[in-house]
Amino acid sequence: MTHESATEDPDFAAFATAAWPRLVRTAQLLTGDFHEAEDLVQTTLVKVYARWRRVPRDEIDAYVRRALVNNNLSRLRRKRVAQLLTPMPPDSWRTAHPGHAEAVEQRTALQEALAELSPRQRAVMVLRFWEDLSEQEIADVLNCSIGTVKTHTRRGLAALRDHPGVAVRVPRVPRLPEPSGVRR
Repeated sequence: MTHESATEDPDFAAFATAAWPRLVRTAQLLTGDFHEAEDLVQTTLVKVYARWRRVPRDEIDAYVRRALVNNNLSRLRRKRVAQLLTPMPPDSWRTAHPGHAEAVEQRTALQEALAELSPRQRAVMVLRFWEDLSEQEIADVLNCSIGTVKTHTRRGLAALRDHPGVAVRVPRVPRLPEPSGVRR
């Protein structure tokens, strides 16, 4: 995408500028790496730009989200390389910024746990709990059934709860006792 072509469509330029931070945050959760996230968003926006005039204006966000997830799944199929994440920042930084270090450790633990999920489970978890999409919207993005979304959500949450770094931070919701006299 040349500078000249981007200025030909100010609507796309305005959309891309406004959506960039949100898309990069979502992509970072999908990829586990900030630089790969930026590359993924850039690739996605290039592909979206090619079809920009044909995308219905009321479906832009859904279209771009679907393209982002699909491009990530394609990237993973091509790459198949394990992601290595730094487990925690160096001790000197941790001691100088104790509150920050704890937040970094929590974020790192979550990224490690997400990295261990299958690509589709990870996509469902990010779309459901980061993007706050409904099950139907996720099914539309991933082109699957609501039942598949529910299954991925249930299995993804179970995996996150069982992950040693996250298990303490994702509490299990206790079942409420059934009132006496109620039959199933």
